[in-house]
Amino acid sequence: MATYAIGDIQGCFAAFLRLLAAIEFNPNRDRLWLTGDLVNRGPQSLATLRYVKDLGDAAITVLGNHDIYLLRIAEGAWIKRSRDDTLQEVLDAPDRAELLAWLRHRPLCHAEGDYCLVHAGLLPEWSVEKARELAEEVEAVLQSPEYQEFLSRLWGSEPNVWSEDWEGIERLRVIVNAMTRMRFCTPEGAMNFAAKGGLGNAPEGCLPWFALPNRQSAAKTLIAGHWSTLGLVTLPSLLMLDTGCVWGGTLTAVRLEDRAIFQVSQTDLADGNFAD
Repeated sequence: MATYAIGDIQGCFAAFLRLLAAIEFNPNRDRLWLTGDLVNRGPQSLATLRYVKDLGDAAITVLGNHDIYLLRIAEGAWIKRSRDDTLQEVLDAPDRAELLAWLRHRPLCHAEGDYCLVHAGLLPEWSVEKARELAEEVEAVLQSPEYQEFLSRLWGSEPNVWSEDWEGIERLRVIVNAMTRMRFCTPEGAMNFAAKGGLGNAPEGCLPWFALPNRQSAAKTLIAGHWSTLGLVTLPSLLMLDTGCVWGGTLTAVRLEDRAIFQVSQTDLADGNFAD
């Protein structure tokens, strides 16, 4: 039995299948930990959703910002769609309701043993245990009859700092933004959502979230994606796995038991050779 952590797929289903073949994945024996953003921008979001859903307990995926974007579009909570989104096939699918309900019930972060899986990152004052408690607050609303109202009010970048005093949608928005959108923060934990480049593009006074001093989650190994311009990062307590598959880069898997790295290049997009 092996556990493979895999970076953002974003609808690149052909590359995903090729990576699973490369690691000789067996759902009866192995497990997948997926960093979220299963959908969008790549050509086969629908096939990706169906496949991961059908894996059942063999795959754990956390919610990414593009997954939440899909949920908001589906509920009419997004006013203007991005010009490069590729989600219409999902929205038109006969099993749309079943797929979206399954997606709504995915965790915001997953903690197990010495690892924590999250799409973007954790604020410095959050331990992994605290992060799971906060994620459960969001998950409870997403899985409740009030989920549509929550999605309609979720968008926005404020507040951009954590406070235990936040309540209601402000509290939930900070949690979601940190776990699905964050890249750079000030040493005090104020998130900057404007900068999306690599480390050389850090805004003045900001650091990558994982480099902040006294980060309370550093005792565990965090596994995240989201930051394609950062590339692959493998540190004792950090695995950053978004290697830009959807942009023509690679799709990356790391076997957690021995840190072996597996990658497939995204030639399928260039060749127009998409798997069914």
